[in-house]
Amino acid sequence: MKSPMTLTDTVGEWVTSHLSTSRVFERLNIDYCCGGGRPLEDACREASVDAQSILSDLSAVVSQDAHETNDDFISRSLAEMCDAIEATHHEYLRRELPRLSQLVQKVVSVHGEQHPWLSRLAESYRQLRGELESHMMKEERILFPAIRTIEQTRRVPDFPFGSVDNPIRMMEHEHDVAGQALRDIRAASSNYTVPEGGCNTFRAMLDGLRELGLELH
Repeated sequence: MKSPMTLTDTVGEWVTSHLSTSRVFERLNIDYCCGGGRPLEDACREASVDAQSILSDLSAVVSQDAHETNDDFISRSLAEMCDAIEATHHEYLRRELPRLSQLVQKVVSVHGEQHPWLSRLAESYRQLRGELESHMMKEERILFPAIRTIEQTRRVPDFPFGSVDNPIRMMEHEHDVAGQALRDIRAASSNYTVPEGGCNTFRAMLDGLRELGLELH
């Protein structure tokens, strides 16, 4: 029988083992993806929340959802995981990133003088989009084909980039960069708060950025 999870388990381990706990972390603005390597206790301290109280909340979610499994994804082969990421998440980004760019540009042009923080948000979004588009290309052209080759042939060929650890480390670094850009966007917008008098386009932009953050996590 698996031992109950504790404050020493990382945020990422909590979500990997019990997907529903992600809702608790989202409510607290605790990064469980790029920043998921921190022990729960440390993440709670950084978020200025009581660790024991959050542990109770998480344990309650696990208890209520005891029959939930992640077999729908984590039981797949590595090649199937790559296929699912491309078909679902990459396709979402290809649709959403250009749409959000248009919304950000429009909101900045109309409201930028009244809300100077929009310039910071726009720059962070520009960096995020560039990072994500480059990241997807590297996954689809370099990392994922390498993973499929290794799994299908059950051997590790001589890749031009050396060990497969090299592109993996690069992907992890880019995850961290994207995570920081998301945090900058959230901070600039005061947690996606629509200012008084904000128009529907303003609302659509912030709502889309919030959904983008959730999707990336």
